[in-house]
Amino acid sequence: MTTTAAARRADRVRANLKGHLRFAAHYVEMVVSMLVGMFALGPLWSMALPGLADHPAADALVMATNMSVGMTAWMAIRRHSWARIAEMVAAMYAPFLVLLVPYSFGAISGDALMMGGHVLMFVTMLAAMLWRRADYYHHGHH
Repeated sequence: MTTTAAARRADRVRANLKGHLRFAAHYVEMVVSMLVGMFALGPLWSMALPGLADHPAADALVMATNMSVGMTAWMAIRRHSWARIAEMVAAMYAPFLVLLVPYSFGAISGDALMMGGHVLMFVTMLAAMLWRRADYYHHGHH
């Protein structure tokens, strides 16, 4: 391999690594924004609807909403398109909506609904990001 070819290969490796790190940073930013939404808005719902925790289906949907609000705000700040924001919000709600079916039939508990929804949300968010990987690998800070 010539020095020039080796230098080009090294540049490609660095560019790929930079892209992977940018993608991972986007994922972490979204998780943090979800947590901010959850912890910032959760107490408001507790005050407005004191018995919410006694209704797991409603509680799960409120939690997904709180996290979606945080995520939407952050993605808007980062200037993602509304289409990408809508896809990510759908990815966040989907696990809860799917798990509401077995919950409504008594096949899983309210705790399983909440825990399963949260765990699966990380998977569906990653899937949405991989589906639109160009938007997350190359979407720089503005």
